Amino acid sequence: MGRKEKFVYNIHTLTYEKVVVSFRTRVLQAFGFFSVVLVTAVGMLILLYTYFPSPREKELLREIDQMSYKYDQLNGQLDLMSKVLHNIQERDANVHRAVFGMDPINQDIWMGGVGGHNPHPELSAFKYGSDVLRTALDKMDALAHQMALQSKSLDTIQELANNQQQMLASIPSIKPVREDKLQKSMNVLSGFGYRIHPIYKVKKFHQGVDFPARVGTAIQASGDGVVAEAGWRSGYGQCVRINHGYGYETWYAHMNRINVRVGEKLKKGQKIGEVGDTGVSTAPHLHYEVHYKGKPINPIHFCMDKLTPVEYQQLVNSANTANQSLD
Repeated sequence: MGRKEKFVYNIHTLTYEKVVVSFRTRVLQAFGFFSVVLVTAVGMLILLYTYFPSPREKELLREIDQMSYKYDQLNGQLDLMSKVLHNIQERDANVHRAVFGMDPINQDIWMGGVGGHNPHPELSAFKYGSDVLRTALDKMDALAHQMALQSKSLDTIQELANNQQQMLASIPSIKPVREDKLQKSMNVLSGFGYRIHPIYKVKKFHQGVDFPARVGTAIQASGDGVVAEAGWRSGYGQCVRINHGYGYETWYAHMNRINVRVGEKLKKGQKIGEVGDTGVSTAPHLHYEVHYKGKPINPIHFCMDKLTPVEYQQLVNSANTANQSLD
């Protein structure tokens, strides 16, 4: 059976005339049909994938949800870590202020490097979860910045503590002659200030403290330091001068024997020689001086070892009493 033909009735000629469709019209009709079919198919596919995702898409969506949940947990942990780090920073500031008298980390520097330009532009390519991920990365950047500052601050504290320990060991703080080796009580020492000179019988400024002891009694360094002078010095006789650093020097005069040499490093309590009666002296004793930044200061304030506060005050009062010195 052939293709159906269409006829139309012509009212003017009172006859049926065959309808003739041109090839161009047929092509346009076919194109319109296929276009409608194609648009309908695409629309159906979009609706299908939108409301009925594939198993792979469902799996990816579940992973995105799980990752968002994990990043939320990560943000909570980062917040907790930030609070702990801030607590450490506050304690660090108290150590700087209370122990070392230094300024703590500047708060502007502590909070610096947070925010500003976009440090993670690559996240703009993500359609899902980029905000949560960006928040976590920003917090991690801030923590890394603050941890680096805190690490440097702790290095500074450790260095200061080491210097402080070294300084405490170096500053004169013990008697140059053991108290049990003295011939007289600590309460009758000839101290710092104006005293009657034993030879010239006039008041003269006495720059140290005299420790009466037998010839040969051991003399000890009153702090860590380096021997700056060892030998004969006019008026002082056999003498040792120790540089303790930090502006402090100690002098040990009228010695009978010197056991150290110039440039030798000493430890607190190390024997440096023996008590004698050399130089301008009227009896065996050790003349002991403490100098700070080139000026003599009262050595009695640096003889605090094994003394209670009451005993120390009694010693200070006795050393300040005007009497005759031994040199």
